[in-house]
Amino acid sequence: MDSPRKAGPFWVSATVFQILCEAGLLPGALVRNDSLRFESKDIHLRVEQTDTPFTSEYQKGQTLRMPIAHGEGNYEADDQLLEELEAEKRVVFRYASSDGELSDEANPNGSKNSIAGLTNKSGNVLGMMPHPERAMEEILGSTDGVGVFLSLATNLSTVVL
Repeated sequence: MDSPRKAGPFWVSATVFQILCEAGLLPGALVRNDSLRFESKDIHLRVEQTDTPFTSEYQKGQTLRMPIAHGEGNYEADDQLLEELEAEKRVVFRYASSDGELSDEANPNGSKNSIAGLTNKSGNVLGMMPHPERAMEEILGSTDGVGVFLSLATNLSTVVL
């Protein structure tokens, strides 16, 4: 597999996020939810970074509503990696309450630092557990996922192939 460092923006959710972690293309690991159950529900996220090809259409601190559907969505990393991710501003989304506050209750799977989405070192690969593709129309419960795809569309024009 070619290195993703030279590729254009690449977004994945749920199981593929887990696969990219296992393959070493994204850091950390996704393990069984703290509840030991498959969780399928709408959750809230807080946008942490807006200078990525995936989040440029959002506002920093904005709260989003998106569905999750996973049994192994608990993001795990050692303290050193967590410090590195935070220092490099690679955490893009965190689980939060509807008003953007971080809490154990708002974290549906026990992810360290409430991490719901992060990028690789180059910033062109985003892995996230929530499903923005399922939050595209009001009839689905939310349109908050549209921003991921608008951001990608805006930023694809800057990719040189």
